[in-house]
Amino acid sequence: MTPTQSQSQTPTPAPAPAGPAPRPSGAKAGLRVALLPLLCAVALLSATAVPAAGAGPGSPDAERQGGTVVRTDRGLVRGASHDASTTFDGIPYAAPPTGPLRWRAPVPAAAWQGVRDATSPAPRCVQMPMPGAGAVTGSEDCLYLNVTVPAAKPGAKPGAKKRPVLVWLHGGAFLGGSGGDYSAERLAVQGDAVVVTVNYRLGVFGYFGHSALGDAPPSGLADQQAALRWVRANAARFGGDPGNVTLFGESAGALSICAHLSSPTAAGLFQRAVLQSGSCLTSFPRGALGPGTPAYEPFAAQADVQTAGTEAARQLGCTQGGGDEVLACLRGQSTDRLATAQLMQSFNRPAFGNGLLPEAPARALAAGRFHRMPVVLGTNHDEMRMFVGLSLAAFPISTEGDYRARLAEAFGPAAPAVEARYPAARHPSPALAWAAALTDRSFACTTLAAGRALAAHAPGLPVYGYEFNGPDAPVLAGLPANPGFPYGAAHGFEMPLLFPSVPTEQPLNEDQRALADRMVGYWTHFARTGDPNGADAPRWPRLRAASPQAPSVQSLAPGPGGIRPVDAYSAHACAFWDGLSR
Repeated sequence: MTPTQSQSQTPTPAPAPAGPAPRPSGAKAGLRVALLPLLCAVALLSATAVPAAGAGPGSPDAERQGGTVVRTDRGLVRGASHDASTTFDGIPYAAPPTGPLRWRAPVPAAAWQGVRDATSPAPRCVQMPMPGAGAVTGSEDCLYLNVTVPAAKPGAKPGAKKRPVLVWLHGGAFLGGSGGDYSAERLAVQGDAVVVTVNYRLGVFGYFGHSALGDAPPSGLADQQAALRWVRANAARFGGDPGNVTLFGESAGALSICAHLSSPTAAGLFQRAVLQSGSCLTSFPRGALGPGTPAYEPFAAQADVQTAGTEAARQLGCTQGGGDEVLACLRGQSTDRLATAQLMQSFNRPAFGNGLLPEAPARALAAGRFHRMPVVLGTNHDEMRMFVGLSLAAFPISTEGDYRARLAEAFGPAAPAVEARYPAARHPSPALAWAAALTDRSFACTTLAAGRALAAHAPGLPVYGYEFNGPDAPVLAGLPANPGFPYGAAHGFEMPLLFPSVPTEQPLNEDQRALADRMVGYWTHFARTGDPNGADAPRWPRLRAASPQAPSVQSLAPGPGGIRPVDAYSAHACAFWDGLSR
C-alpha cells in the first residue's frame, strides 16, 4: 500500500521517520504504542497465514509427487496441477541474502540437481513484528517467486503461442506482505496469461543504508529487478513471452513500479505497467495517520538513509574500526535483533541517489526521464477510509473541533480553506470529511497529476486512468467495525476482485463477481496488447494531458452503468488541490 498499507496491507508505505529515533518516553511513548498497532495492521492486514516451505530440491517427497515438471535455468521444478491451472511455488530467483550477502545486491541462485518441489510457497521475507508477538515472522532466506499458468488443454501443442506475462509486486508499506498471499488463478485462467508473484526484502533488510555500503541501491528494489531478470530468462519455459512483461502492483508495489519506470537498470525488463493506489506523486501530510505522525514521502535521499544507518549502527553497538568492521558487526547481528518495529519502520523508504534510482521518481517524472511504455494507473474512491478507520479507536474524530485540530496539523495556514471545501456539515460525520479530504489530496489528485505528466511527456504514450468505486465494495477481513463509518471503496478493496485469496468479510455478490470478470479482462487485455479495451468491454478512453476535466477516467463499479468514463478531476476537487500546492 502506500503509507502503510496495503496488503492491502499495502498499506501504503507507512509514514515513518527517515532514521531510527531515540527510544520515546512519556507522551511520545504513548503515541508510539497507539500508532504501532495501526502501522502493523495496515502493513499486514490482508496477509494470509505464513506458508510452510516446500520440499527441497531432489528430495524424496519431490521425486514421489506428480505434477508438471519444467526445466528452469537453474534446474528442474515440479509444480502442482489443479483443475484449470498449474502452479509452481517457491522458486528461488536469487541466492539467500544472508550472512555476507545481507544488504548486497541479489546474486543468482545456485543450480540444483534432481527435481525441486514447487508445490508450496517459500517463507515470506522478515516482516515488521506485531505488538505482543513472540518470534519474528518470516525469514531472511526469502527471495522466491511463484508462477501460475493455465492448465494445458487436451490436444494443444506445447509452445504453440506465447502468453503475456504479468509480474505482481505486493503492497505492505515496504514492511510486510508476500507474493504467496496472492492466488493468481483467476488472472491466469480467465486472461490466458502467465502470472508471477514475487517476494522482496522488507524494512531494515531491504532499505537500510550506511556510508560503509556507499551508494549501494535499495536491496528490495534490486530484488524486484532480479526477479524480472529471472522472468526474462525463464518465461518462455512456462509458455510466456519474455518480450511482453507487464509489471503490476498495489500501494508499495505501485510505488516500486514508479521507481522502476525511472530506473536505468530496469530498461528492457518490462514493457507495460499497472499502478494501483500508488503513484510517483503520492505523499501524505502531517498527521494523516494520527496526531504527531510526520509527513510522508515514499522515497528518501541516499545521504539521509546513510545518516539513519550510522545512528542505527551506534544503537546496535557497531562502531568500532573502519567501514568493513562496522559492516561485519552489522551483518553479524541476529535477525531478531534487527527486526524490531523501530528499525523496520525507520528503513521502509527506498533511497534515491544511486545507480538503480538516480533521482526521486517525482523529479524524474516531472523532467520526462522515465521509460516509455503503456501505463494504467488509478485509485479507489475512498482510499483513506481504511487508514482513518484503523486509527479511529486511538484517535477519534467525533466533533468538528477534533476535525479542525487534524486539519490545522495537516495543512497549517491553509486549514480554513480546506475546511471550507470539505465542511463537516456536508459529510455524514467529521471522520468521513477528514477521510474525503485526505483521499483527494493524497491519492486521487496526485495520481491524476502523475498520469497527465506521463501523457504530456510522451504524447503518443497510451495512458489509462481508473477509479474503483462502489459504496458496498468488499471489506478486507480484519478491519475494525466503526459505527457510522462505512469503508466504501477504501484502500486495497479492489484486490479481492483480482486475487480471490485476499480475504474479505463477506463473499463477493453477483454484481461484484461480474465486475471482477471485467477487471480481469481489462488487466489481461492490456498486458497482451497495451490497450485494456476488448471487443466485448465498455470503452475505456485514454487519459489526456490537456483538459483534465474531461471524463477520461474509467469508473470501475458494480451494477448497471458502473463501468463508464467519469470526470474524477472535478469529483475530487483537484483544481482546489492543484491551486493549494502552488
